[in-house]
Amino acid sequence: MTRFPKEMTENGIHYTLRGDYYFPDLALPESSRQSFGRYGRMRSAYLKGYRPGLYERLLLSGKLYDHLAETDACCSGKMELLLRQVAAAEGIDEELKAKDQLAWIGHMNNIRQRAEEIVLTETIYA
Repeated sequence: MTRFPKEMTENGIHYTLRGDYYFPDLALPESSRQSFGRYGRMRSAYLKGYRPGLYERLLLSGKLYDHLAETDACCSGKMELLLRQVAAAEGIDEELKAKDQLAWIGHMNNIRQRAEEIVLTETIYA
């Protein structure tokens, strides 16, 4: 019976014998795990479900968490900007809030839904 070496290097890749098979010793590159919020999690779920190739490429290159944190920051910024711009364009201001709070809440919720739909379409699902 021939004894196989425990470890070997072939084509620049280091292999270790486990049982009857050689497995490559691969490791993900070091990356800082940044925190991300709601939009980063939504982007991650979209990539896993609909763009698995891109998800794997980002994960294996160590750029996934940076991408998700950047997407989250971008979406949050877009939401704030859109909310301010649309509210100003439609005349929704602090005066309406002081006069009729329920109307102000209804208008702001409507604006928030429209802005979020724009952000999701342009950034998360792109």
